[in-house]
Amino acid sequence: MRSRTRTWRDVRWGVGVLSMLSVLVALLVAAPARADNDALWQAFLAKREGVQVAGAGTVTRVLKDDTRSRRHQRFILELDHDQTVLIAHNIDLAPRVEGLERGDRVEFYGEYAWNARGGVVHWTHRDPGRRHINGYLIVDGQRYW
Repeated sequence: MRSRTRTWRDVRWGVGVLSMLSVLVALLVAAPARADNDALWQAFLAKREGVQVAGAGTVTRVLKDDTRSRRHQRFILELDHDQTVLIAHNIDLAPRVEGLERGDRVEFYGEYAWNARGGVVHWTHRDPGRRHINGYLIVDGQRYW
């Protein structure tokens, strides 16, 4: 069996493959998750916590910001199955959704935590420490993360 030494052609090919993989990963990370309110409903029924969820709903109520410790913009969304969910969007790490009002449609991706009122979705922002999956909100085609 003949041993083969590396050539510049081999190195260029390897760099090209790595570049294509990097682009693919970037696209997957940036692509919005598909809203799945049925999965969110199942998480509610099973009283699950710490589950990454994607969903969409209509704002039924805009609440005062939570200003204890880190600031969160809070609002209630109505989803399918007559489920409501509280969105707690960290505005110390992500931009506030300005002008949000009742009737606005919001898509979201974040971490779900069960409660008897329908649950809470938080982590709707990027994680500057890169230890948690990035989340987001989309309102009128604008992504907030």
